[in-house]
Parts: sequence; structure tokens; C-alpha cells
Amino acid sequence: MNDHKPLFILNGPNLNRLGRREPEIYGHHTLADVEAWCRVAAGDWPVVFRQTNSEEMLIGSVHEAIDEEAAGILINPAAFTFTSLALLDALKMFKGPIIEFHISNVHRREPIYHRSYVSMTATAVMAGLGAAGYPEAVRALKRLATEGRR
Repeated sequence: MNDHKPLFILNGPNLNRLGRREPEIYGHHTLADVEAWCRVAAGDWPVVFRQTNSEEMLIGSVHEAIDEEAAGILINPAAFTFTSLALLDALKMFKGPIIEFHISNVHRREPIYHRSYVSMTATAVMAGLGAAGYPEAVRALKRLATEGRR
């Protein structure tokens, strides 16, 4: 048994379609692959892994992380990155580290993908590493949580 608080790994809309959705951008790995990789990278840290197509449910998961005093949040907000002030407001209430993660390099894409509301409160941003970058993000989140970074 460990005394680590959980890591919340939250995924936004359409990420349940990984492996089938625009594989030239997002690759052929599925969200189930991503979850398995994240759990291995987390080691003995508990993981809450979620995906939702609902902005309301994603914000609810952030609130749950706040209430549980989670060790950190790794979030791929997908399209909500660029549209949701409500998600930004929820994340601003979280006291621990937040990593904003994107499978593609959003800065090499269309201009609509260049302004992230989530980045305004994220501790760090990772983009362009593909789905296989999630474990790197989990390891970084563990380090930030251990260091007490926000």
C-alpha cells in the first residue's frame, strides 16, 4: 500500500475514437492502449482515468480531483482546450500540478488550434509526441507532484 494521492488522467471529446479518427494525425493506438501505458507509467500511484465527450462531465472530473486533493491532473481537453472558459475556471481551482497534453502539435495545425485556455493555468504543456507520449506525461506529472510544483 502506498500513500500517494491519485493522478487524474482526463480526456476530452472524440478521444474515445483514437485509432479510428484521423490516424494520419492521431495514429493507430486506441484509448485502451493509452490507459494501459499510463497505468504502467504511474507505477504504484493510483490512477483515475476518464474520457468524456461532455464538457459538463469533464468539469465534474476536475471538481472530483479538487475534492480528493489529487496529486495532479494530466488533461487532454481536445476541442475544449480552445473553447471552454468553464474548464479553465475549474482547473484554476486545482492546487496541484496540471499538465495539458495534446497528441498532435497543435501549433503546426490550423490557427484555430493555437490559442489554449487551458494553458493559462497549466503547469506544463506537452504536444506533438503522439499517443505514446502519454507515459512521458505521467512520469513528468509524478515528478511535479513529488516536487510540490504548481
